[in-house]
Amino acid sequence: MIHTSIHSVDNPAEPGELAVAIRVGQYMLARYGTVDSSDIFAYAQAHGGLAESLRIMLRALGAEPVAEQQAAPRCPAAHPDDPTPCDGPAVVTVLDAANAGANGCEHHGARLLASLDGGRVYALPGAPAGAAIRVFKTAGATRPFAWTERGEGQ
Repeated sequence: MIHTSIHSVDNPAEPGELAVAIRVGQYMLARYGTVDSSDIFAYAQAHGGLAESLRIMLRALGAEPVAEQQAAPRCPAAHPDDPTPCDGPAVVTVLDAANAGANGCEHHGARLLASLDGGRVYALPGAPAGAAIRVFKTAGATRPFAWTERGEGQ
């Protein structure tokens, strides 16, 4: 076990940046070190917590990443509360009963369609063959608002 002082050399009353980073890392690892991979919300929370503690540690060591990676943008069909990533580019348009619509990947297109009454799905130009029918079939087997319950398997 590595022992570190929690006080900086310059100001013994305040914890040093590295000591704080270590404590944050220890806390995050204790809290999120083991996660049930079937619980997508807990998995996403753990990933965020551990990634942030690593950033804090790197900052304290003066070794920040050269370029911070931004989260990949998600398709317009992805609900803001749905933590799941896109499974590819937008390949379908999902329309509701009033003809309002959103383009989406197959995964989020199916989730959106499953959550609509009277929704329809159309393939975008250049979509792989069968994209709209795959979304339609998946939507039929997906419960509406699938992202609202913990442990969702879709």
